[in-house]
Amino acid sequence: MTRSLIHQIDAPFLQTFTGLKFHPFFPRPEEICIADIAHGLAATNRFAGMTIEPYSVAQHSIHVSRLVPPQDALWGLLHDASEAYLLDMPRPIKEYLPEYREVEQRVMEVICERFGLDPREPASVKDADRRLLSTEHRDLMRPGLLWETDTVPPLEDHIKPWGHRDAERLFLSAFHCLTLTRDRAA
Repeated sequence: MTRSLIHQIDAPFLQTFTGLKFHPFFPRPEEICIADIAHGLAATNRFAGMTIEPYSVAQHSIHVSRLVPPQDALWGLLHDASEAYLLDMPRPIKEYLPEYREVEQRVMEVICERFGLDPREPASVKDADRRLLSTEHRDLMRPGLLWETDTVPPLEDHIKPWGHRDAERLFLSAFHCLTLTRDRAA
């Protein structure tokens, strides 16, 4: 056996919510499960939990999916799906950890492969993410500090955090609606 194959076999893994093995350094499409993503994102708070009320990555992802054109909605819903396996690392920390970003990128590529998405994030998702970030800053953080997204106008509607069970259920519902619509169009 080659050294890299031995390394892959002995590679560290995480046990997922559904009981699967997930190898974060050598992920495979068959290790990706939407129930694990929904559960993990619903249990993961944005901004390292530093919001006024708990606010999940699952809820954030649902909001992003609703802000983009229909053809990008599934990408919007799954744009942070790697965080179900790797956690939501705040951007200021992530910028100083290039190895983490590489692992995150590889996991996201496998998620895209698993769900039939182009691995390039659509511009509409990036734009919606920035607009939502501005809204989250306004609605969920203590006032006083300026953020780079403060130049982006927030949404008119205000964000009211959901509980993790509701976020998980709504995430799964959005996924099933989006994939059913996509499958019918194909």
